[in-house]
Order: sequence, then structure tokens, then C-alpha cells
Amino acid sequence: MIEELRENLRKVIVGKDDIIEKAIAGLLANGHMLIEDVPGTGKTTLARALAISFNAQFRRIQFTPDLLPTDITGITVYKQDKNEFNVRFGPVFTNFLLADEINRGTPKTQSALLEAMAEYRVTIDGVGYNLQRPFIVFATENPIEYEGTFPLPEAQLDRFIMRFAIGYPDKNHESKILLTQKDTVPIDTLQPVCDIEELLNMQESVKKVYIHKSIIEYIVDLSNSTRKHSDVYLGVSPRGSLFLMKVSQAKALLSGRDFVIPDDVKRCYKDVFNHRLILRADARLRGVTVDSVLEEILNSVKVPILEDYSENEIFNT
Repeated sequence: MIEELRENLRKVIVGKDDIIEKAIAGLLANGHMLIEDVPGTGKTTLARALAISFNAQFRRIQFTPDLLPTDITGITVYKQDKNEFNVRFGPVFTNFLLADEINRGTPKTQSALLEAMAEYRVTIDGVGYNLQRPFIVFATENPIEYEGTFPLPEAQLDRFIMRFAIGYPDKNHESKILLTQKDTVPIDTLQPVCDIEELLNMQESVKKVYIHKSIIEYIVDLSNSTRKHSDVYLGVSPRGSLFLMKVSQAKALLSGRDFVIPDDVKRCYKDVFNHRLILRADARLRGVTVDSVLEEILNSVKVPILEDYSENEIFNT
């Protein structure tokens, strides 16, 4: 089923197998994803293709400065003919929600998504409503334009399981894109390969992937190192550690294993942590970047080796 999903996504996302793996891993780990890249690289297409592949409900919100929180969650409307109030549910009531250019919305509007992302429920006029499962937010940002934008608060950034960029295709793959779309648009003919129930079952399978306590300690050591680093003002939260464990389990499942190895952690470490660090002002002035700090930490933290643990300790965990 996973291989069918990969092949389906490759029809519309050409030459980006690594991005497809990240998106599927984030989805199986039941996390929201932040895609930060320039316009025209396929951010919206990726989110739509995933929704179509699972035959899931998909809605898109274009964030603008005049967007209101009720435009996202919904509003109570008075029906004069029936003398009653009815709830008009907003686009957040869906399976896959694309929050396009999320940083163009005001902080008040951005915060309307916070409750939905964290608790899978929204409050409309004081009444709480549960969202259907799965509920996945794909948020996009343009890293080039800053005029008229509002940076996401740290509390909301921390809710995203991963942040990654799609990037430009190479020459050969870009030529293939042009030839493929000369007559037709592939996403218009894309067909489902799974359904929502199968997605929920795969998400449950990820939870059952075995992870040894030495690898859990490795994840905690990586997180702690970000908090103690001299160039870091704000390090990774415990939620970041939890997300790294979940994505590592999803990576293991995608590799055909039912247990996590250190390489699974390494492969998703930067994507899970890169939006959770705040560097000190003096470090930024010296040209230090989040990526360089994460690379330094990854190289300095000891990687667990199975031989360091006794057989009883491994099998009794």
C-alpha cells in the first residue's frame, strides 16, 4: 500500500522522492507539516495529491491580512424563518487542510488554527466541536517576501511535526514536468489508492513500531544538547522530542522495518528540529545558522550501539 502511494505521488511530484518520503512519514506520524518554499515548486500540489490518494476531504484557505478567525472555524447564524441559531461550519472541518501562505494572516487569525491543531476541536461561540480524524494541516510559507507578513508565534510553530522545503527540480526533471503537462495536468487524473480507514490503520501501525530505550535516550540527548548550546536562546521542547520519536517510527515503517534504528532518527532530525530553535542575537551576527548548530549537535552526540547493551536488557525492554 505504501509503495502504491509513493508511485501515485510520483505522477505529480517529479524527481522529489525524498520530499515524498518526508510527507508520507509526517502523515503516518499524524502530524501537521509546514512547507516553506518559493512559489511554484509544488507545495499545494503535494497536499492535494496526498488528499486525493487517500480519497480524503480537502479544503484550502488562502490567508490574507483581512481573514477573520470565523472564516476558518465557522460562525453561528440566526435563521429568522425558523427562529433558531444554526452553526455554519468553516473549512477547518475536513481531513486535509491547506493553510496557504499562513504567515500572511494576522496573529489572531493564525491562533484560530492553534486549538484545532493541538486538540482536534474548535470553539464556535463558546461551544466546542470535535474535528473528524484524521485532521492534517499543510501550511505553506514564502521565505522571500516579508512585507505584509506576520511571523508565526513559537507556540504555533511547535505544533508542526516537520518543516521542510521542496526545492527546485533539476534540469532533466523540469523538462519531464513540462513534457508531462504539455497536454494534461496529472493531478486532474490522479486516482485514490487508499482510503481514510487504511490511513488510520497505518497511523496505528506506526505507534507499534518498536523503539529501544537507548534510542529514546539518544533522542533526549539530541534535544538536551539544543537547550545547552551556547548559541541557542530557546532549545527544543519535550514536544519536539516526542515528534522526533514518532517520525523516526514512521521512517522505520517506510523502510520495511518494525523497529527503529539510529539512522531513522538522523534522517528526520533536522526536519523536526529546524523550526524549534531560536538563536542568540550575537550568534546570528556571527553568521551562525540553525542548520550549522543542528549539524554540530548531531556530530557531537554519541550514537547508541546495540553491542553496548546486554541481550537481556534488549529483549526485556
